[in-house]
Amino acid sequence: MFYAFDVSLESQEGFDHVVDMLQNNFLAKFIIWGVVSALMYHFVAGIKHLFMDLGYFEELESGRQAAIANLVIAAVLIVLAGVWIW
Repeated sequence: MFYAFDVSLESQEGFDHVVDMLQNNFLAKFIIWGVVSALMYHFVAGIKHLFMDLGYFEELESGRQAAIANLVIAAVLIVLAGVWIW
């Protein structure tokens, strides 16, 4: 990722190279999808933890339900990210 950022910011040719690489390379798209997937899961889990800091979902059963909701919401966002990338 840092390599792509570095090359894309060097010049217009570098940016075009990175765009071409991301459009035509399955491995590059897969890596981008993996990074975006990790960020999506982390974002959803962070929101859940903010609610826990406010005093919600702290009991065993509600915590379990929040964890399941976290996984389901993250899975939906990850699938949507995959559709958006491909």
